[in-house]
Amino acid sequence: GTMADTDDRGFEVIEFVEPEHKVGQRYTGPIETELGTFETEVDAIAFARDVWKAHIARDKYEVAWWIVRVPGEQLARWIADSRSDVEKVLDLTTRQLVPLKR
Repeated sequence: GTMADTDDRGFEVIEFVEPEHKVGQRYTGPIETELGTFETEVDAIAFARDVWKAHIARDKYEVAWWIVRVPGEQLARWIADSRSDVEKVLDLTTRQLVPLKR
């Protein structure tokens, strides 16, 4: 497909990191980094999960979270947070993020 195909957008993995707040500094929001784009949601989630687990193992204090989404969509399909060991997935019927059942 050409780049114009909406079905061909794939799924992107985005990392958000809360910068360390220094006294007197203005808060400018989390730092957003695109980590990659994948053809399937399964591949994107597997990659994001690895990054999340590695982050938790390495740095317990830096606050970060990761999402999988279709480029241009507002709703994340999957999200995980460095402060929690619960992944959430989008329930397409309710449009709510719900804990992933293991």
